[in-house]
Amino acid sequence: MKLMRPVALAALATSLATPAIAESQQTIYLNPFAGFQLFDDKRDLSETGTYGVGIEYRFRPHWSVEAIYSRADADRKYVDGKSEFEELRLDGTYYFAGPDEAWNPYVSMGAGHAEFGMGDTISYNTAGTAHDETRVNLGAGFRYNVSDMISIRGDLREFHGIDESTFDTMVSLGLSWAFHRTVSDPAPKAPADADNDGVPDSRDQCAGTPAGAQVDSRGCELDADNDGVADSKDQCPNTPAGAAVNSRGCELDSDNDGVVNSKDQCPDTTAGATVDATGCEGVTETIETIELRVQFPTNSSVIDATYDTEIRKVADFMNEYPETSVEIAGHSDDRGEADYNRFLSQRRAEAVANRLTSVLGVDPDRVTAVGYGEAEPIASNDTAAGRTQNRRVEARIQVRR
Repeated sequence: MKLMRPVALAALATSLATPAIAESQQTIYLNPFAGFQLFDDKRDLSETGTYGVGIEYRFRPHWSVEAIYSRADADRKYVDGKSEFEELRLDGTYYFAGPDEAWNPYVSMGAGHAEFGMGDTISYNTAGTAHDETRVNLGAGFRYNVSDMISIRGDLREFHGIDESTFDTMVSLGLSWAFHRTVSDPAPKAPADADNDGVPDSRDQCAGTPAGAQVDSRGCELDADNDGVADSKDQCPNTPAGAAVNSRGCELDSDNDGVVNSKDQCPDTTAGATVDATGCEGVTETIETIELRVQFPTNSSVIDATYDTEIRKVADFMNEYPETSVEIAGHSDDRGEADYNRFLSQRRAEAVANRLTSVLGVDPDRVTAVGYGEAEPIASNDTAAGRTQNRRVEARIQVRR
């Protein structure tokens, strides 16, 4: 029989498709159906009832593949006689809902091999010659789950005969039986992470980080103050941005005078010489202290022109006495971590010093900023009033003797 050739081809196609989808197979449906088929006028066949059966393999919640056999006995439309029709096709289907939903609408497409054979009473002519034909199809429909095992399926499908450029239409309704088999997908293998830092080796740009070290998305240790030394090795956290540091993360002191380079106004002092807080030899004496009534927002070191009148008192004094310099000293109360308080008071002192040099015109070489944090209270930190007094900024006018 000529139909055996397409049967073998369809079976082969199904077997080839199975390995690629076997990992997620879930349900097999047996889909008997009855329908009504309207043939293209070129076929000289009347519309007729069609019946068949499909075996559908739903290997994913939204995807399935189905092998279908259908047949019909159609009367000739313009002359006496009948024609037998048989088709075997393979369709792929996408469901818009999961198998647990009651309504499962879908779209489908596929291809198959049809055989039009003539009956005994046919009057043979050109239009009625028996022949084989390849047909592709596109369809849509629904599956309604009556129960876990039983469902109803309705289908509307358009067929295009490639060999003779024909268009046939079929509507069908069927009752399906489901056979469920759940196969769990293999658990995904965790990507290799040799240093156990939580970043897979394939993305780890800093392999071999110490156990327990905090790392970024690249697998590199965190460096909170951006000084180039990882936090786990940084003995001097919160160094100023851009400051040169040693392998321990501490600022360099090139002339070994005890004053780090970023604060040393007199580099290359003589080895062993006594220096002041600015790194300069000699004795610096504070001759005037001006308390600046400058208020900062909580946890902030930002100020604007609002306090320039207050800061101008320092500029006026220094303009009157050009031999002087000034240390802008920032202070805090003792609430919070001491390191943070020193850091915040340093930033606040720098903010005032910046207004003094950039806006009020004082030579930057005559201005330093030092954050003392909670180290130099002038009142008790046990009361709110005392803590308020301790949160201050002072301008210490100095002269070198």
